[in-house]
Amino acid sequence: MARAVRRALAAAGIAVLAMTVSAANGAASVAPGLVYPAVASVLPYNGQKVGVAHPVIVTFSRPVADRAAAERSIVVTTGQTASGQPLSGRYEWRTDTVVQWTPDQFLPAHSRITLLAGGQRRSFETGATVLGVASISAHTFTVSIDGVIARQMPASLGKPKFRTPIGSFSVLEKYKSIVMDSRTIGIPLEDPEGYKLTVADAVRITWGGVYVHSAPWSVGSQGYANVSHGCINLSPDNALWYFNQVGIGDPVVVNG
Repeated sequence: MARAVRRALAAAGIAVLAMTVSAANGAASVAPGLVYPAVASVLPYNGQKVGVAHPVIVTFSRPVADRAAAERSIVVTTGQTASGQPLSGRYEWRTDTVVQWTPDQFLPAHSRITLLAGGQRRSFETGATVLGVASISAHTFTVSIDGVIARQMPASLGKPKFRTPIGSFSVLEKYKSIVMDSRTIGIPLEDPEGYKLTVADAVRITWGGVYVHSAPWSVGSQGYANVSHGCINLSPDNALWYFNQVGIGDPVVVNG
């Protein structure tokens, strides 16, 4: 299992912006306001501490016509200054005004990250690498911290009709308590698969509604069978432990 977690750490190439280096050594920045609009906001916030899979999200003040120029204005490096080691990654335009940069590898843990966006310099910090690896076939959820396995937990994932998506994700939100309503994923309450439940210790990993959360009703299946509607079900004790360990931007990998 330790080997599998190490493989996931090495291969999980998930989120958090820096620039896609044009040539091996990075791309020159462009004077703000000349060929792209001003930057309205940037995530992570200046000074924020985030997980190693947190993406960089840049919002411009109006629609961007020259996307390539706007991308060249975004430079992410390690260290205190923009002259540090550039981080490579890929861009995804979410709207005409919002671009997300996802790094090719996790951001370095326990580090200061410097970001240039539209000529404005910001910096944020990363914490430990808190990696959750879910196995659909083994019915487990294993958490490592800086490469050392901290806890392997029985889990129940999505049943055949509602499979948990395979891939690499990052933690988006955390809720001590949240109401989960099947109507939000297109299942009427009167349907045999319908539900409306108050769920504790919920950690969101997709905007489509996939969470890691406490599921006392499925404890008997955890470790043995997949019975959820796509979420990763844990026992109340294990869900509370994970909730207390994990932060926004920490990586989660789901394997088949």
